[in-house]
Amino acid sequence: MLERIELRNFKCFDNLNLTCSPLTVLCGGNGMGKSSVMQALLVLRQSAASGELSRGELVLGGDLTDIGTGHDVLFEGAEEPGVGFKLHHQAVPTPLDFTFHCREAARLSTDDENIGGLDEWGGFPPVGGVVMYVSAERTGPRNGHVSARGECAMNYLASRQNEVLAPGDPRQVNQSGRRLLDVVDHWLQEVTPGAHLQREADSIIAGFSFNRPGDVTIKRFRATNVGYGLSYALPVLTALLAPPGSLCLIENPEAHLHPSGQTKLAEITVRAALAGVQVIVETHSDHFIDGIRIAVREGLIKPDATAFHYFDRKGGKVAVSSPEVDTDGRLSSWPPGFFDQHEENLVKLLAPRS
Repeated sequence: MLERIELRNFKCFDNLNLTCSPLTVLCGGNGMGKSSVMQALLVLRQSAASGELSRGELVLGGDLTDIGTGHDVLFEGAEEPGVGFKLHHQAVPTPLDFTFHCREAARLSTDDENIGGLDEWGGFPPVGGVVMYVSAERTGPRNGHVSARGECAMNYLASRQNEVLAPGDPRQVNQSGRRLLDVVDHWLQEVTPGAHLQREADSIIAGFSFNRPGDVTIKRFRATNVGYGLSYALPVLTALLAPPGSLCLIENPEAHLHPSGQTKLAEITVRAALAGVQVIVETHSDHFIDGIRIAVREGLIKPDATAFHYFDRKGGKVAVSSPEVDTDGRLSSWPPGFFDQHEENLVKLLAPRS
């Protein structure tokens, strides 16, 4: 598990020192740097996967993320040209530690022939292992791997239709069964009541059906003919069922979901963390946050297994507040702007008319 992420002169950060837990939640307004944390990990991942990282090069534009040129990446107020990364993992004694320099506008490279800790990180995310990434920008069904935009989730599930979760995996609840398809179907119903993955001959096809208690079962719909909530939620659920030891990066899991579905989605996110999948999620949803706090209050997950970080700007620089949650699900502090808009709106609604 990643324990700490340190970034220096990377995009909007002069210096960032971020603690991580099994479930790490990034919150804050638009343009405050949350996505930049994700991009730092994705740049390292695609650079390692291509082999460029071992040659001292960063791949700034790839399948996972495209963040421009070296000059785009360098913090605007940097006092030195180096872009620094330092990651700490509980299973790796040596931090992944290196500094890249802008040799040319389009490149970031390092002179260090033995990038600190790289060999030891070969089996651990984000360098090695399994990394699941679901982007905020998601699209409809396609063939292939899950992919960042989630368009291949249906095909990915079909290719793993016989896979089962280990006995006692916290993501499998009630009588849903341990097959991956059954678990996805269960949580799909939890997030969008009545929705089912459509299956024929014990395999998945690209469609959904709807069947709620007391309602008439509705025929199968093509995946492209249902609301965005389903097509956006399915890749998230699929990613959260990654094998233990994986790193799961999710942007805006709540997109297009009803508030009750957002809260339920938080539960499967918690259960993924309990199953050994490290989850880093970026969210704008107080309903999703509340779902995590409820899980803490109900004893599903321990407070120290979660980390909340609120990103804001002060004096032109990004400032991060990190309120802690107690066993009752209460936060130790409530920074201004941290999901307080509901209360502000109520004040206006309840105020006497002038």
